[in-house]
Amino acid sequence: MLVIIVALLAFYLAWNLGANDVANSMGTSVGSKAVTLKQALIIAGVLEFTGAVLFGQEVSQTLATEIVNPALFADTPQMLIIGMVAVLLSGGLWLQIATSRGLPVSSSHAVVGAIAGFSWVALGVSAIDWSTIGQITIGWIITPVISGAIAALFYSQIKRWILDQPNPLLQLNEWIPWLSAVLLGIFGVIVLPSLTQGLATFVIEQVGFKIPAHDIPLVTGAVAAVGLTFYSWRQLERGRRGAEEQRSRGAGEVVNSRFTNPVEGLFGRFQLLSACFVAFAHGSNDVGNAIAPLAAIAYINRTGSVPIDGFTIPIWIIILGGVGIVTGLAILGKKVIATIGESIISLQPSSGFCAELATATTILLASRLGLPVSTSHALVGGVVGIGLVQDIKSIQFKTLQGIAAAWVITVPASAVLSAVIFSVLRIKFG
Repeated sequence: MLVIIVALLAFYLAWNLGANDVANSMGTSVGSKAVTLKQALIIAGVLEFTGAVLFGQEVSQTLATEIVNPALFADTPQMLIIGMVAVLLSGGLWLQIATSRGLPVSSSHAVVGAIAGFSWVALGVSAIDWSTIGQITIGWIITPVISGAIAALFYSQIKRWILDQPNPLLQLNEWIPWLSAVLLGIFGVIVLPSLTQGLATFVIEQVGFKIPAHDIPLVTGAVAAVGLTFYSWRQLERGRRGAEEQRSRGAGEVVNSRFTNPVEGLFGRFQLLSACFVAFAHGSNDVGNAIAPLAAIAYINRTGSVPIDGFTIPIWIIILGGVGIVTGLAILGKKVIATIGESIISLQPSSGFCAELATATTILLASRLGLPVSTSHALVGGVVGIGLVQDIKSIQFKTLQGIAAAWVITVPASAVLSAVIFSVLRIKFG
C-alpha cells in the first residue's frame, strides 16, 4: 500500500514537472511558429518519454543516493521514507504553483530545496551540503548571462551573413552544412557527455559491430544532421523556384506554409530538430527529479535498508515517471510554453534556433565545469539575448520580473514547504 501511495505522489510530481519544465524544449519552437502547439505536445511527449525510459536510470540513482547521504538514515530508514514523501509533495506543489502562473522554474532546484528542507528538520543544519546550495546560487546568476551572450553572438552572425544579405537564399545554401555540423556537435555532445569514452566503447560481437545504448543519441544525431542537410538543400531549391515563379506570375510555393519567407521556413526545420534533441536530453535527465524519491522508498520497502550505493531502479518506476511527464505536458504545458515562446519577445525560426543553440551550449559548458544549472534559466537568457540584438524595446521586462522572482524563491520556497510537510508527517507517522 505504501508503494502505491508514493507512486501516485511521484506521478503527481512528474505531472507538474512535465507541465513546467518541458516548455524548455518546445517553447521557442511554438513561439516562432516552427511547429503548432499540438505538434509540439506530440513531439515532446514521444521524445521525453523515450529519453526517460532509455536513459533515466543513471540520473535517478544519483539523486536517490548522493544529494542527501542515505547513511545518515541507516538506523532510521522510516525517517528517510517520510522525508522523500515530503520531497514529492513539496516539489509537486511548488511546480504546480509556478505552472499555474505560467512561470518557468527549475525542477532540479525545487527538488534540491525540498531535500534540504526536510534534512534540516531531521538532522540539523550541518546535514545540508551548503557548497551545493552555493553552486546553485552561482548558476542562477551566470547561466542566463552566458546563454544570452552566446545567443546574441549566434543570431548576430546569422543576421549579418544570411538574413541581411541581398540574396539570403543563396547565403543559406552555403551555410546549411555548417548549421547541420553545429547541430550534430552541440546536441550530440549534450546528450552524450562522455563523447570520447563513448566512441572508445564500440565492441565487436558475433553479429558484427554493436553500438552501446549510450551512443545511440550520437549516431541518431549524425544521421539526422546529415539527412537534414540534403533535405534542406532540396527544399532550398524548391524555394528558389517558388520565388522565381512568384516574381513572374505573382504566386509561388514556399518551404513552410506558415512562412512567406522560405529562409525562415528552412530555419524552422533546423529549429525543430534542435528542439527534438533538447526534449530527448531533458527526458533522460529530469525524470530523475520525479522518480528518485520513489525509487529510494521502494528500495527501503523491499530490503528494509537505505540505498547506500548505486542500485537498479525497476523499469516500472521509470515508465511511471515518463508517463507522468507526458501527461502533465499534454494537459497543462501550454501555459509555460506560451510564456517562453510568446511573452518575452516575438520569435522567428532563425532567432528561436539560435536561442536553443545557446541553451545547449551553455548547459554543455556548465556540465564540463561541474556547475549545476537550469535549462529554464539558460533558455530564458538565450531569448533575452536575441531580444537585445533585435531591439531592447521588444523585450517584455514585466514578464522577466515575474520569472526572475520565481527563480530566486524556488529553493527557499520548496525547502520551507518540505520542512513543514515533513514535520507534520513525522508527528503523524514517525
